[in-house]
Amino acid sequence: MCCRMGFLKPVANLVSLMRGPKYDGAFLHDKIKSLTHDVRIADTVTNVVVPAFDVKCLQPVIFSTYEAAHEPLKNAHLSDICISTAAAPTYFPAHFFRTEGAAADGEKPGHREFHLVDGGVAANNPTMVAMSMLTKEVVRHNPDFRPVEYGNFLIVSIGTGSPKLAEKYTAPKCAKWGLLRWLYDGGFTPLIDIFSHASADMVDIHAQVLFEALRCEKNYLRIQDDSLVGHTSSVDIATKENMEALIGIGRELLKKPVARVNIDTGVYEPVSGGGTNEQALERFARKLSDELKLRKKNLNSY
Repeated sequence: MCCRMGFLKPVANLVSLMRGPKYDGAFLHDKIKSLTHDVRIADTVTNVVVPAFDVKCLQPVIFSTYEAAHEPLKNAHLSDICISTAAAPTYFPAHFFRTEGAAADGEKPGHREFHLVDGGVAANNPTMVAMSMLTKEVVRHNPDFRPVEYGNFLIVSIGTGSPKLAEKYTAPKCAKWGLLRWLYDGGFTPLIDIFSHASADMVDIHAQVLFEALRCEKNYLRIQDDSLVGHTSSVDIATKENMEALIGIGRELLKKPVARVNIDTGVYEPVSGGGTNEQALERFARKLSDELKLRKKNLNSY
C-alpha cells in the first residue's frame, strides 16, 4: 500500500494543481492587512517600486511612491499591492481591487480596476524596473533627481535564491513532451522555470553590460545563490529548520567572492580583485554614508 501511495503522489499533486491554487491566500491576506492597515504607497517612509502583472490587460503594472503623486488612481493601498505582487500563479489566487480618485489629467474623478498576479511574471529581477522608474522621474523634471548619470547609480540586486536546475533539462528529453509535461514534470514546472530564469538572467546581463560600457561596473552588485537544494529551494516551506538553513546560506553568501554572470555560459564567476560580497556591501555603505553627509552639509550651507 505504501509503495502504491508513493507512486500516486505525483499524480495527486498534478490533479491538485489543475484544480486551483495551492493556497487560498486567506492567512497571508489577513497578515498583510494587519501590518499595513490603511497605508497607501504614496505614504511609504522610503521610495519604493513594486511590479505586478495585470492578467486582464496582459501587461505589467508598476506601482511607485513617486508615480502615485502624479497618478492618484495608482495610489493603491499597500496591502493590495503586496498581496498582488505575492500572488504567484499556482500558489496563490490572482488579486482584484479597484482604486478611486481624480484622473491623471486632473479631470473628473474616476476609478481603475486591477486584476493582478505576481510581479515576478513581469520582472523576476526588478533591477531594470527601478532604473527605468528613476529615469522617468528625471524626464518629469522631478527636483529630487539630477539629469541621468548612470555612473552615479549604486545598484545592489539581491536574488532570493534558486535551485540548481542547470543540465536538468535536455533537448532530446523536452522534444518528447506534450502540454502537461511542459507544465509539470516530476515535481518541477519546466515552463515556469525556463521563463523565470530567462527573465532574471536577461536583466542581469543587460545591467552588467550597461555598467561595463559606462566603466562603472563596480556600481552594480548582484548577489544570488543558484545552488539551493531540497527544502531550501521551495518557496512555501516555512519550517524553523528551513528558515535557519536559509539564514545560513545568506551568511555564507557574504563570505563568497563578488561574482558576475558569464554571458556565454550563464555561470556566475568570481571577479578578480572584487573581494567578497560583504566587503562590496561595506564599500556601498561607505559611499552612501559619504553622500548623505555631503547633502546635509550642502543643505546647511544655504
